[in-house]
Amino acid sequence: MDPRAACLACLEQQPPALFEAALWIAAEHQPALQPAACLEQLSGLHQQIAQGLPNLPAKELAQPLLRRLNELDFHEDDDYPLRPQVALLDQVLLRRRGQPLSLALLALELARRLEIPLQGVNFPGHFLLRVPGADHVLDPCSGRRLYTHDCRELLQRQLGLQAELSGAHLQACDARSMLQRLSRNLRQLHQLADQPLAALRDAERVLLLGTATLHDHLARADLYRQLDCPQGERFDLERALLLCDDAALGLQLGQRLRLLSASPAVH
Repeated sequence: MDPRAACLACLEQQPPALFEAALWIAAEHQPALQPAACLEQLSGLHQQIAQGLPNLPAKELAQPLLRRLNELDFHEDDDYPLRPQVALLDQVLLRRRGQPLSLALLALELARRLEIPLQGVNFPGHFLLRVPGADHVLDPCSGRRLYTHDCRELLQRQLGLQAELSGAHLQACDARSMLQRLSRNLRQLHQLADQPLAALRDAERVLLLGTATLHDHLARADLYRQLDCPQGERFDLERALLLCDDAALGLQLGQRLRLLSASPAVH
C-alpha cells in the first residue's frame, strides 16, 4: 500500500488513527520513512509523559500534559522562513519543534493513549485544543489557557482588527479536517521552499480529504502553471470560477482562462 492509500485507510478506522495518518503524509515526502518506527519512538515519549503527570482526574490532565511536553523541550518553531519539517510529524518528534497544528497532533495522540479527553479546534491561523465542556481552550505550544477575550485578541492578530470572534471559530473538528489543514500547511511550506512537485502532492491531498475552497483550487492552478501543465491549470481555474462570488476576481479568472485557450497546444 502506498503512503497516500495508507493515510486514507487510517482515517477509515474507528476511531481514526489520526497520528499514524499524519505520519503517512510525511512518508509521501520521505520514501524511506517507516511510520511504525516513529510510533515505537512515540511509545517511549508516552512513558516519559505519564511518569511526570500529577495524580488528578483525567479531565484535568490536558494542561499538565501540554506543560510536560514543554518541559521535554517541545516548542513552536520560530525559525524564519519556516521549513516543511515543522509540519512533518517524524521531524517534529526528532527536532521537538513544530507548528501549532503538528504539536497539537502529537498532544492529541498522547492524550488518546493516556485516556485524557482532548479535542482539536480549527482556529484561524493558530490551531488550538480543548477539553470537552471546558470554558477555555488551550494553546498547544505552551499549554496556556485562552478565554474568550484571549481568543478575540488572537483572532485579530491573525486576521486583522476588523475580525469578529464567533462560535464557529471554537468548534471541535474531526480527523479529516485536521489532516486537510496539515496538507494546506505543507503545500504552503513546500511552495516557500521552491519545491513545486512536493507542494502539488499536498494540493492534491487537500482536495481528497474534504471540500475544496476557492483558494485551494487557485493554489493548485498556480502550481500547475509553474510546472507548465495548462490542462491542470485550466481545470482548477474553471472550478475556482464556479466558487467565486467576487466580480473583480471572476474577471481575472476569466481572463486567465481565455489566455490559456488562446495559447498554442504543445505536442
